[in-house]
Amino acid sequence: MPKRKIIKIDEEKCNGCGLCIPNCPEGAIQVIDGKARLISDLFCDGLGACIGHCPQGAIAIEEREAEKYDERKVMENIVRQGENTIIAHLAHLKEHDEEGYLKEAMQFLKEKHLDIPLESGPAHHVHGHAGCPGAKITEFKKRAGSGHAPAGHQESGLEQWPIQLALVPAFAPFLNDADLLIAADCVPFAYASFHRDLLRGKVLLVGCPKFDDTQLYSQKLTQMFQNNRIKSVTYAHMEVPCCSGLTPLIQSAITASGKEIPFRETVISIKGERSE
Repeated sequence: MPKRKIIKIDEEKCNGCGLCIPNCPEGAIQVIDGKARLISDLFCDGLGACIGHCPQGAIAIEEREAEKYDERKVMENIVRQGENTIIAHLAHLKEHDEEGYLKEAMQFLKEKHLDIPLESGPAHHVHGHAGCPGAKITEFKKRAGSGHAPAGHQESGLEQWPIQLALVPAFAPFLNDADLLIAADCVPFAYASFHRDLLRGKVLLVGCPKFDDTQLYSQKLTQMFQNNRIKSVTYAHMEVPCCSGLTPLIQSAITASGKEIPFRETVISIKGERSE
């Protein structure tokens, strides 16, 4: 096994603050058992973008035997973390003149039908911007009627995070084998039984067909349908005309994916009444 430069984390100095994590463009670090740890040699390029962000001085570069850095493995890892993380990684490669790895990354995105913009101007520093912490992929599946809710309290039917369509990466693990509920963002406010009647057992995506970027939604949904096994899609929207704008977009995305995915609509009146 060849020697190369790679990060080393001093566990005695590390206090598990996690500040290194958003500053690792490869997603190579995680906090495990209260300490930052390199999860795989394959993910560390040895450039040390994380070093200056450790307040404890626990990270250094060493030269040792390690598996060769694998750009495709890195891309498989970070596509699950969202578009901001991908963009940060591409900028990191460009900033360090890693043209070979950059070409590999762009080829990977092309193969996966992911259209991620790469800025053509001068590379910019992205430290601290490797993805919004509020967009971290999380699954917390619950069982209907689990009995954990206090008497008279209705449990949330939400099983994952994030939910905003623009933030959910096309390779989010919770999308595979999912019954998908796409909800116009006014629906949960208007329909009192949203969690019980519509959301339970489904993966939720939320958006506004009037004010959001529907072209982005079209591309994102097509990618999701192409790259995951989606069992069904339900679109819940308000009765007002502008809210039905996502219906043809979703149907076109299903067609463009080349898959047969059952689709249905649920319409909510402005008085909070439901009709199919």
